[in-house]
Amino acid sequence: MTKKILILPGDGIGPEITAEAARVLGALGLGFEMETALLGGAAVDATGEPYPEATQKLAAEADAVLLGAVGGPKWDTLPREKRPERGLLSIRKHLNLFANLRPAILYPELANASTLKPEIVSGLDILIVRELTGDIYFGQPLGIRERRGERFGFNTMRYTDTEIRRIGRVAFEAARKRNKKLCSVDKMNVLETTQLWRDVMNELAPEYPDVTLSHMLVDNAAMQLVRAPRQFDVLVTGNMFGDILSDEASMLTGSIGMLPSASLDENDKGLYEPSHGSAPDIAGQDVANPLATILSAAMLLRYTFNEEEAARRVEDAVEKVLAQGFRTGDIFEAGMTKVGTRQMGEAVLAALG
Repeated sequence: MTKKILILPGDGIGPEITAEAARVLGALGLGFEMETALLGGAAVDATGEPYPEATQKLAAEADAVLLGAVGGPKWDTLPREKRPERGLLSIRKHLNLFANLRPAILYPELANASTLKPEIVSGLDILIVRELTGDIYFGQPLGIRERRGERFGFNTMRYTDTEIRRIGRVAFEAARKRNKKLCSVDKMNVLETTQLWRDVMNELAPEYPDVTLSHMLVDNAAMQLVRAPRQFDVLVTGNMFGDILSDEASMLTGSIGMLPSASLDENDKGLYEPSHGSAPDIAGQDVANPLATILSAAMLLRYTFNEEEAARRVEDAVEKVLAQGFRTGDIFEAGMTKVGTRQMGEAVLAALG
């Protein structure tokens, strides 16, 4: 049976980095059928919509989606519903991609690239499980209104028992496959929504007696990620907190250009993308780091297609090129070999063997 992958290059550096990841996927000889479509600002320019109907159809038919990045200042003045980011939110909602997995792994070769001391971050291997289709980003009502001559903005944070229980199970299962430690992050001391979050996590815990569940308030979690990040193994949290904490965790590894992510539905169909943005300031210059996108392709192999051996081949190839001293500008240090986007992709292909 043909395995269909939809590639959405997106905006900025997206076309450059997805091209390298697609080359790696093609080199594995697994018979993938790959098709390209528009999302984000590129889709707005071509069709007037950030998530056009043609892309919706292809996304629904694909087994997995590989995304570059969306957005940029060019589209910031558009109405909110027409901005590139709305395309990203829409595809997540359309495909019911509720579970976002964001690993933060520090490769030994990049220990000096982190802004933290090597003794704090060496050996770092964290997985953040973020709920992706609920919370304040999707809650109703929302908007900007005027009352008594003054504007006010409002958003609604909300979660249902079912939504929390669903992401909780994903996190417990992930912890079970790792070091059996799960930390649930909330703000239950002031937010009723996250009091429910904590209650549901506690209710789930007896179903996973082999996993140790702990809780932490989000402000303390943000501090602890910088103070002693290796205390964590798997963290689970809501959409907004997860958005912030995963970006913070990314910098522990030295560069957000190294971090992949997966967004999954209940059947492991997924959208895979680097954790970084579209970086329009360096677009088209062949300097962007494609490794996060290539590592996202490895997650695609593992989670959607259950191709563990192929996933490890890709990850091992990335580690090999780092050990060989190849570096894009964001992770460059003296004594290393500085390469561009295309050269880094070629190095990974060569390391695949």
